[in-house]
Amino acid sequence: MRTEVPVAPGAPPILVSLTAFGAAEVRRHGQLWFTRLSHEAGADGIEVRSELLVDAARELPALAQALHDTKMRVVYSSADGLWTADGALDRTALQNALQAAKTLGAPRLKMAIGGFSAASRASLMTLRDSLQTAKIELVIENDQTPTAGTLPALQDFFDAANDQGLFVAMTFDMGNWHWTGECPLLAAAALATQVRYVHCKGVQRLPHRWVAVPLAESSAPWRAVLRALPADVPWAIEYPLIGDDILAVTRHEIDQLRSVAAVMANRSPFPLSQK
Repeated sequence: MRTEVPVAPGAPPILVSLTAFGAAEVRRHGQLWFTRLSHEAGADGIEVRSELLVDAARELPALAQALHDTKMRVVYSSADGLWTADGALDRTALQNALQAAKTLGAPRLKMAIGGFSAASRASLMTLRDSLQTAKIELVIENDQTPTAGTLPALQDFFDAANDQGLFVAMTFDMGNWHWTGECPLLAAAALATQVRYVHCKGVQRLPHRWVAVPLAESSAPWRAVLRALPADVPWAIEYPLIGDDILAVTRHEIDQLRSVAAVMANRSPFPLSQK
C-alpha cells in the first residue's frame, strides 16, 4: 500500500507541466490521458501546453470536463510570445491564448514577453484591458531566449508594467536561467515580488548544452532558489518524467516535492540528494 506524503499547512500545490512526459508521448496519447495519470499520481493540478495540442477544438473541452470532475488546478501555457520581434503587441496571439484558457476553464495563462522593448510600453494598457475583460491572470515566464529570458529583459518589462500601475505576475522557471547564462539566485532575489508560480527544473551541463533533470540530480542550487521565492505559490514539475512505470515515477516525484515543501515549512535539512 502506498504511503501518502502529508501536505504541510501552507505548502504549495504541486502541478505537473504536461510537457514533462515528452512531446512525442503526449501527442501520441493526448493531454487528457496524461491529465488522468497526473491525477492518479496525486498531483493537485496540471499545466496544459498549446504546442502539444493536436486538435484544440476537441481536446480543450474534454480537458475542461476532466478538470472539473477531478477538481484539479490548471494553468494554460501558450507557446506564443506576447510581443513580436518589432515590439508590437501580438493581439492575435493574446486573444487566441485567452480564448483557449477560457475554454479550458483555466484562471491562469502563462506566456513569455517575446520581443518586448521600449516601443512596446504604449501597448501595456491594451494588455491590461484584455486581461480585465477576460478575467484571467497572466503569468510571464522567463524562457530560454535572450529577449525574454534574461534578468535585464524581464526587469525592464516588470518595471514598465509596474510604472503604469499594472501588476503582472511571473512564472519563475528555475532551470531556464542557465540557458541564457543568468544566475537563478540573483534572478530570484530581484524578481521574487512578482512570482506567483514556479517551474521546478533541475539542470546538468553536458559538453555542448544544458539538459533538464529531476531536482535530486541537479547541479544547480535549487534549494536556495526555492527558499528565495514565495513559499505558498504553486510548484510545477517541468523536468523529464521517464520510466517503465510512468505512473510510479510521477507519483514519486510529486511525493518528493511535497516532502521538500514540508521540510521547508519546518526549516530543517532537505531530504533529497545533498549535491
